[in-house]
Amino acid sequence: MRIDEIRNLTDEDLHEEKERSHKEKMNLRFQHATRQLTNTSQFKVARRKLARINTVIKERQADQE
Repeated sequence: MRIDEIRNLTDEDLHEEKERSHKEKMNLRFQHATRQLTNTSQFKVARRKLARINTVIKERQADQE
């Protein structure tokens, strides 16, 4: 998901997407620990997606203040 797509989401959708991304990241971490994850670059993609979502949330909080 690109940053402009994330910015177009509502606050509620952002928090839902954040929760989904966090669960995805945890699942990838467990798969990696049990050696089931073959494409380790997926973890990097999930981590960056979560960071983008957190960035947009922080930007919106800063705009409200």
